[in-house]
Amino acid sequence: MARTALVIKTQKRKQTAEKQKKAGKKVEFSTKIYNRCRLCGRKFGYMRRFDMCRICFRELAKEGKIPGVKKSSW
Repeated sequence: MARTALVIKTQKRKQTAEKQKKAGKKVEFSTKIYNRCRLCGRKFGYMRRFDMCRICFRELAKEGKIPGVKKSSW
């Protein structure tokens, strides 16, 4: 519950920062904007390309739910 609230909070901060950029203003509190996993809310181990943390990425990749990603073996 707490992590979902943090995810929503960071999304709102990103939206306000985008509005401020479009208006030509300086982004207020730019250091408070950070990325969180959209599934679990984890902030460390975040992968921008997939917009999720490494743990959720691994689980979804193993299930084959992420297109273009397959488990490597050698």
